Amino acid sequence: MKRRVVVTGLGAITPIGNDVESFWSGIKAGHVGISEITRFDTTDYKVKIAAEVKDFSGKDILGFRTAKRMELFSQYAVAAAMEAVKDAGLDIEKEDPFRVGVIVGSGVGSLQAAEAGVEKILTKGPSRVDPLIVPKMITNMAAGNVSIAVGARGKCTNVATACATGTHCIGDAFRAIQYGDADVMLAGGTESSICPIGVAGFTSLTALSESNDPLRASIPFDKDRDGFVMGEGAGIVVLEELEHAVSRGAQILAEVVGYGATADAFHITSPAEDGSGAARAMVDAMKEADVKPEQIEYINAHGTSTHHNDLFETRAVKAAFGDAASNLKINSTKSMIGHLLGAAGAVEFIVCVKSILDGFIHQTVGTQEVDEELDLNYMVGAPAEQEITYAMSNSLGFGGHNGSILIKKYEA
Repeated sequence: MKRRVVVTGLGAITPIGNDVESFWSGIKAGHVGISEITRFDTTDYKVKIAAEVKDFSGKDILGFRTAKRMELFSQYAVAAAMEAVKDAGLDIEKEDPFRVGVIVGSGVGSLQAAEAGVEKILTKGPSRVDPLIVPKMITNMAAGNVSIAVGARGKCTNVATACATGTHCIGDAFRAIQYGDADVMLAGGTESSICPIGVAGFTSLTALSESNDPLRASIPFDKDRDGFVMGEGAGIVVLEELEHAVSRGAQILAEVVGYGATADAFHITSPAEDGSGAARAMVDAMKEADVKPEQIEYINAHGTSTHHNDLFETRAVKAAFGDAASNLKINSTKSMIGHLLGAAGAVEFIVCVKSILDGFIHQTVGTQEVDEELDLNYMVGAPAEQEITYAMSNSLGFGGHNGSILIKKYEA
């Protein structure tokens, strides 16, 4: 018999706030964290804007020596994990550390470390490469550094499924607790790839918006959308077996009740045109939770602002929900913070939890006029206040990876 899993802590580093409170305040106010790229000279680049994290100091949060041995994606993850653990009131010294695990992923790890290493080889020779380049660069080091920082000695893995990474990490952590591998899991995603090779690569793929207007660049579902805006940051959550949480008097923010993960087996970058893979992930999540489509009030969509994603995700929602699709409220957090790649699903999971707690569904900011086939309620023009019992978060990643998580208002 599967065990119930609840959410007891949240932590976030985002382009509109470096903790959950400021991030959520920015979301409710409709703040847009997109601006000109400051990390490198974009003179020769078509794309000149991104959603950067602002005013983040790893050395102030983690200490100088610790921060120096981590790249930004790991720093973001550890900072968000520390906030989540504090929010959960989790005292690791009172826990069996082998029953506390970590599943935190990154889509690409540190492209910056690779860039610096190649530059060093070309200018000073291979013997001068940073001896820590490999542990700084590889994607699993976010999970490893979180484990070290909090003292979690249980299951420690990372999932790397491109833009579905954060959702799959939380989903796998949910499974780990359900089936008894752990009592507590820190889970989520992190990313920091706003750098020359990251921006140039996605630009060459024609995936990024070439708009220079921060308010009209990330415009999911809009007829004028022309690509996504790169973002960065981290989202980490504390998941806990229900009885364990109750026994220690933890706050319970929400319950995770369903998870679906599928593959399109179609194309390396485009979702399946009929949305069948993503639809099945949503259906599987609802089936596990034993809920009907008409019981779901809200979907936080993958909503990247690319032509293919927004169209095919809409088809997926219609296929999964049937007639109930017209009653859904659907939004895209990426309209405010851009696309956080491997961190996106985790940060959007946090938005779902906060939406349930506050009874608030944010507007898809910047979107003005949707395409003809995009005929669902994408929360254009204004947010909504309403009670939410079930919220779903969708993520679709390059390679055809689909993930859907269903979150429920907690009831004892």
